[in-house]
Amino acid sequence: MKWLKGKWLDLGSKAGKHLKFTETYDRNTKIYTYEMKIVKVVPGDAGGYRCEVTAKDKCDSSTFEISVESAQQEEQADILSAFKRADAGEDEGDLDFSALLKATKKRKKPEKEEPDIDVWELLKNAHPSEYEKIAFQYGITDLRGMLKRLKKMKAEPKHSEAFLKKLESCYSVEKGKKIVLTCEVVDPNVQVKWLKNGQEIKPSAKYIMESNGNIRTLTINKTNLADDAAYECVVGEDKCFTEVFVKEPPVTITKLMDDYHVVVGERVEFEIEVSEEGAHVMWFFEDIELHKDKDSKFRFKKDGKKHTLIINEATLDDIGMYHAWTNGGHTKGELEVEASVKMLPSWNLIFSILLPLHMLSSELFSCGPQCLIQKNNWRCLQDIADLTVKATDQAVFKCEVSDDKVTGKWFKDGVEVLPSDRIKMTHVGRFHRLTINDVKPEDAGDYTFVPDGYALSLSAKLNFLEIKIDYVPRQDPPKIHLDTTGNMVSQNTIIVVAGNKLRLDVEITGEPAPTVVWSKGDKPITDTEGRVRVESRKDLSCFVIEGAEREDEGNYTICVTNPAGEDKAVLFVKIVDVPDPPENVKCTGVGEDCGTIIWDPPKFDGGAPLKGYLMERKKKGSSRWTKLNFDVYNSTTYEAKRMIEGVLYEMRVFAVNSIGLSPPSLTSKPFMPIDTEWVTANSEICERQGFVVRGLPVGEKINFRVVAVNVAGRSAPATLSQPVTIREIMEHPKIRLPRELRTKYIRKVGDKINLTVPFQGKPRPVATWFKDGQPVDPKMINVRNSNVDTILFIRSAEREHSGKYELLLQIENMEDRATIEIRVVEKPGPPVNVKVTDVWGFNAALEWQPPTDDGNCEITGYTIQKADMKTKDWFTVYERNRRTHCTVSDLIMGNEYMFRVYSENLCGLSEEPRQSKNTAVIAKTGLVCKENPYKEKDMACMPKFTQPLVDRSVVAGYSTAISCSVKGFPRPKIVWMKNKMIIGEDPKYLMQNNQGVLTLNIRKPSTFDGGKYSCMAVNDLGQDEVECKLDVRAAIILEKK
Repeated sequence: MKWLKGKWLDLGSKAGKHLKFTETYDRNTKIYTYEMKIVKVVPGDAGGYRCEVTAKDKCDSSTFEISVESAQQEEQADILSAFKRADAGEDEGDLDFSALLKATKKRKKPEKEEPDIDVWELLKNAHPSEYEKIAFQYGITDLRGMLKRLKKMKAEPKHSEAFLKKLESCYSVEKGKKIVLTCEVVDPNVQVKWLKNGQEIKPSAKYIMESNGNIRTLTINKTNLADDAAYECVVGEDKCFTEVFVKEPPVTITKLMDDYHVVVGERVEFEIEVSEEGAHVMWFFEDIELHKDKDSKFRFKKDGKKHTLIINEATLDDIGMYHAWTNGGHTKGELEVEASVKMLPSWNLIFSILLPLHMLSSELFSCGPQCLIQKNNWRCLQDIADLTVKATDQAVFKCEVSDDKVTGKWFKDGVEVLPSDRIKMTHVGRFHRLTINDVKPEDAGDYTFVPDGYALSLSAKLNFLEIKIDYVPRQDPPKIHLDTTGNMVSQNTIIVVAGNKLRLDVEITGEPAPTVVWSKGDKPITDTEGRVRVESRKDLSCFVIEGAEREDEGNYTICVTNPAGEDKAVLFVKIVDVPDPPENVKCTGVGEDCGTIIWDPPKFDGGAPLKGYLMERKKKGSSRWTKLNFDVYNSTTYEAKRMIEGVLYEMRVFAVNSIGLSPPSLTSKPFMPIDTEWVTANSEICERQGFVVRGLPVGEKINFRVVAVNVAGRSAPATLSQPVTIREIMEHPKIRLPRELRTKYIRKVGDKINLTVPFQGKPRPVATWFKDGQPVDPKMINVRNSNVDTILFIRSAEREHSGKYELLLQIENMEDRATIEIRVVEKPGPPVNVKVTDVWGFNAALEWQPPTDDGNCEITGYTIQKADMKTKDWFTVYERNRRTHCTVSDLIMGNEYMFRVYSENLCGLSEEPRQSKNTAVIAKTGLVCKENPYKEKDMACMPKFTQPLVDRSVVAGYSTAISCSVKGFPRPKIVWMKNKMIIGEDPKYLMQNNQGVLTLNIRKPSTFDGGKYSCMAVNDLGQDEVECKLDVRAAIILEKK
């Protein structure tokens, strides 16, 4: 019985003063009564509750709601009535003030009211480091399941055409219980697959798959931690997912914590035991959680179900309450620490009276652990004790003195002990320790601690306990004890159904314990995890195959060896499965309401003899299959009857063996039942023994029969043994290549190429395209063939599409070929090595070389431009110049010129020109340059707009212009922008620059052309920018009456 709040919160861990649970049983009515009592209800107790009852494989639950309302105060309440006793019999009504008495113990902190918190929302907003703390606080035993569920809550479910109702997003089940996964599909006849972590699940005793109408269920029996996984239900392309979380029972505390009362410096060990090994336990000191840190005095130890909290040296600061928490229990223990016992001054007097002075030696001052001796203000509070240890154990000599500043040395048999890897000497406060790790026989002897500056010593003896055992191992040869019962059909053969689990436990005997090796053929099996594995136990070797497959069939050998001998056994594992589906299902003949179906047996019978076949049929286009036989049919030929004439039908066949039903075969080609009617081919009696029947349909199979006629009547018909296939007359294939494709076919890059080539031939020819001797790539080139032509289509032509294309037309052993040359061209690159070779008078000679990329076609000419170095305005000198050199004339004396050249082909000018490497200077003749007597002024300045842009408002559809002026040297570069976006080569805009006056013409603007326009001038010294706003109003149209 479980009480739950909300979806996950187990109230069993909250039992206490606020929540109380009781259980009663009535022997007469045999009814159990469970009661949950909430003491002092608070608003946080409101919400939904659920009680779950589980018995064996059955489970039931009931839900209810609790609402909490604020208490209404009664007027004129009697104060004394609050102190009257209730349910006290005769004393009922007497005043009771016992509740007002104060306790002598410490006052406990008032318990905070726990509000009703949604754990989902709390986990969504919490940091991942706080997940474990929240799980402890709210009693969550399956934290990983909640986090997976939380991750999937955000995923929105997608609409599915195959499922009416999908699987729930997650299922939770306790370990060892049964769980049922249910979904609803659209088609009641559809077959589904169940997957676990992506692997298909085979039907078995553990996994039971059921189909009831539209409902599909998967039942998992006796769940374990291996069943905690992701499951899928697959219908064709559609899937639905779910997560199954297997919950383990809460960890309870079986042994509670004890209280401790110790003296300062003693060791404290709080020990508890829990119900499960490896459980997580949280330790607290008062309200502070204890962690395993380097500098912490607390140590934690786990030993199976035992958990221990260790405090090596207790101090007064450690006094308090210690708690241990698990997800299903809590315990606590109190630690009390007292200071060390002080020296009694009368002891010195007793020793001084009883012992003469000459008898006082250092040895007389050593005493037991409870003895206190004082000399010269030095006291021994705890003496070292004799030790007896075994090999590899640890020996610790410990003493306590009164003064923490006293130092000393350790001696063994009179020789000083030096620290090493095994021997450690520590001095912490008043405690002196000598620790010997991994004790050896040579460590035995007398150990003495001598404090510096005092004539005293403390001694103890270390005894080494050596155990010698003479063992003569027993040797028995190994023996394999095979169990021939169970799945074994013979002494060494095991039959396993595909998808089931095989676990073969083989008992092994022998002394010493033999070595076991499993192998399949010559390959040893060494895996201890996975689908095929070997598990080893005492006197037992387990061979396991999870989800047996057909490939697992074969001979397996187990070989055991030890020094006394060897034993070997060979097992044959046979995997049986449902057969493969039948093949080549087809209809060989039809009648008025029947059809003859034949098929081939399956390639693999599943390892068991076939019992027969089951057949189903359906109308074409329908999804409903109708069974034709309920008893197994043995033959591979079947005559289906009771069909409707003129309706198309499809058939499929199942194979059956002793394991089960095979998957269905591929659906047969559609066939139509139709009445076989004989038609007279000749209207008049033919006297010859031969006749030509004309007008028959091509491709059909037609039966023929002949009847002899005489005066007495017609004879019985003689029928051909098999039908005759009608074929058309063969015509030689011929390609009719269009005229424009007989020469070179040229297209620009980016254009469409659509070539239609008609042809003729009978029967229909097979057309195949080749490019440069290789079949065309269907990813780059599309080809479509019809009865009379073939089409080659390229959506966007590229340079690599250029080449020779060959069309091959074939009809059996006859063929025809045609070749088409396609050239895809584009603009050329710029010329190479443009330079000025000579300058004379007013002329300059230029030379260059053709471009490296001609655009895949011939260069038709070059365009030459010149520019003055002062203005840098370019002017065209020659267009379509065929040669690679030219002479530029009519140059101005005293100016310096630079030149650039464009290449031109069928597609146009090259994208970029090539500028000359040098310039041409036209020198002045007969003049001497006289230097100015003054220094020329530096005219360089950054761009500056002298006239800004002005806001304008225009009417849509009327061209407009905006202007500004700028100055700057060197000549600045002008950039026009609209809404901070650069205006490119848009034909709607015309940009002009006339001696620094900048104009932007906008042709027929629309309302979309309104916005902020800006002009930016940039040179090497800086930049400047102006902007304006352009408002485009819609034109007003006046209606005429």
